[in-house]
Amino acid sequence: MSDRRRTRTASYNPPPAEPTATPRWTEADVRALGVTTDVVTAGQILGLSRNTAYRLARAGTFPVPVIQAGHQYRIPVAGLLTALHLTTPATPDGDDPHPPAP
Repeated sequence: MSDRRRTRTASYNPPPAEPTATPRWTEADVRALGVTTDVVTAGQILGLSRNTAYRLARAGTFPVPVIQAGHQYRIPVAGLLTALHLTTPATPDGDDPHPPAP
């Protein structure tokens, strides 16, 4: 057996990365999606993981209505807005949709 000692080189351990923050969806962001969106985006808006969103869509228990066309699932943005209690229509010019009564 050899008398040589084995030495290890110090390995570099980088500091732990900051946890990535989940994006915050504003009402304007949700409305900008268009008429429908995909299951993953709808799940993010509702705070669901990708796997949970697809599992709920397949089981028919997704929190908002799901449109299935073949193997593709689409989520109506109007259903998302209703689930988030944001049903007041947004006006493009910024006017109040419910003006005060005369």
